[in-house]
Amino acid sequence: MRWTKSLIATLRDNPGDAEIDSHKLLMRAGLARKTAAGLYSYMPLGMRVLEKIRAIVRDEMDKAGALEISMPILQPAELWRVTGRWDSMGPNMFKLRDRAEHDYALGPTAEETTTDLVKGVVSSYRQLPVTVYQIQWKFRDETRPRFGLMRSKEFLMKDAYSFDADAEGADANYWKMYHAYERVFARCGLKAVPVQADGGDMGDSLTHEFHVLADAGEDGIAFCEGCGAAANLEKAERSPAPAQDAPCPPYSEVATPDAKTIEQVSSFMGLDPSLFVKSLVYAADGKPVMVCVPGDRDVNEVKLRRFLGAGSVALADFGTVLRATGANAGFVGPVAPADGSLRILADSSLKGAAGRITGANKDGFHLKNVDLARDAKIADGDYADLAIAVAGDACPHCGRPITIKRGIEVGQVFKLGTKYSAAFGAVYKNDKLEEKTMIMGCYGIGVSRTLQAVIEQCHDKDGIVWPASVAPYQVAIDLLDPKDEKVSSAAFALEKELEDAGIDCIVDDRDERPGVKFKDADLIGFPVRVVVGAKGLAGGGIEIKRRDEDKSKTRIVPPSEALAAVSAALAGR
Repeated sequence: MRWTKSLIATLRDNPGDAEIDSHKLLMRAGLARKTAAGLYSYMPLGMRVLEKIRAIVRDEMDKAGALEISMPILQPAELWRVTGRWDSMGPNMFKLRDRAEHDYALGPTAEETTTDLVKGVVSSYRQLPVTVYQIQWKFRDETRPRFGLMRSKEFLMKDAYSFDADAEGADANYWKMYHAYERVFARCGLKAVPVQADGGDMGDSLTHEFHVLADAGEDGIAFCEGCGAAANLEKAERSPAPAQDAPCPPYSEVATPDAKTIEQVSSFMGLDPSLFVKSLVYAADGKPVMVCVPGDRDVNEVKLRRFLGAGSVALADFGTVLRATGANAGFVGPVAPADGSLRILADSSLKGAAGRITGANKDGFHLKNVDLARDAKIADGDYADLAIAVAGDACPHCGRPITIKRGIEVGQVFKLGTKYSAAFGAVYKNDKLEEKTMIMGCYGIGVSRTLQAVIEQCHDKDGIVWPASVAPYQVAIDLLDPKDEKVSSAAFALEKELEDAGIDCIVDDRDERPGVKFKDADLIGFPVRVVVGAKGLAGGGIEIKRRDEDKSKTRIVPPSEALAAVSAALAGR
């Protein structure tokens, strides 16, 4: 490929809306162009990377025994109504109506569509197990699209679905896909860490997320260096020690005008936030419940939902808070709320807490010297791990302190069980002709997100440093004297040699200064750069340098040895 024919347009400056390095480099290297908020057009270089990642994913899925299919992006509402997700997915789903007044969605995922498809094809245990997958565009109406391809409205995703006759087979398929994902990300040149996660709206069984560790990652991940346990912050458990506070005098009111938040009240009273009890009223499946955590902590709503066994939890509206407690948000607390039947939950670290400050359930006032055991009606069974984990918390498995890192989620594997197959009546007949419900698993990889995750993990001050497996071109041949026939012939001869050897390369045949070509090659991040110029050839050599090595490692070899030298450089030798 010749640069002058390749439609490459690099940018000197960072786009104004690009916040993280990978988004800046995605645009500056000419891999993609923004069409609108959350919508991107992939340029030829970007498409080459996308296709290479897609090929790796497809190869590993095929090796794992999955069968590729393709289903409509436009999905009828009737399928989503079977599971209730037409409503529960909320505004994240793009919905539209055709001229016949039928409702459709632009697919954000495909559990319903796949289950309905397989239900109509599989009827006997002899057809199981079966795993199908597709690599398809998905759509989600993100509230705030940001970070380029990381959080966009349209994205390329590989989604696979396994159907098994029994739990043992479902387990085997789960771990088969888990290990296939390990291979996919390793082949893409990524260091991806599997962590325990919450299934959310997709399912509530075993699930792991695969995260690329990066400072710009949106997700927090709790790690234990002692036992190796890892989980995202939604799932991360802790082992909090109960409070051992000294007895305190009876509680009394303190006027706290215009001070509602923990930060405001602690500043007003001159006390550390950890001495406060943060009390929030939630609606759990529509029923109010108060949740108390230490003042320097936040409620983990996923843990709360699981503890309550609720379908949904959300902060209660103003009217509900007032009716339940007698006060507005910011002044509520666990001592004598207006609704004496209000259930009160507390984080385990508050068991035995005394001498704390809480809301007084009276606007403009707080209480000091609150002893939760003495003054609040909290049942022993209503103390639980309800706070978001932070660095230094005790690991629940080994007791060692956990650390918090940031990650970019690039894939997730789920054990769905019968959540969707039961809803659709996806059954098979066993060897006794008895009808049994199929057991499902679901496995997703963000293909377009993986592209940017590679950039986020593999870059330096000069640009991208692509792994050879997914680079747009593995080799850039910088032709320094394009008008010199001898130099051009040498560059094009090497181009043919490399292509005949299965190495994809691009010849920078622009009539530009060497510095411009070098900077663009570093910005785009081709794994190996070859310099062919009149001066070098006169001295009998061609320069070969790996992108991830400094100038001192540049090799100068005769043209006859260039193919072998480039092959060795790509192999890391």
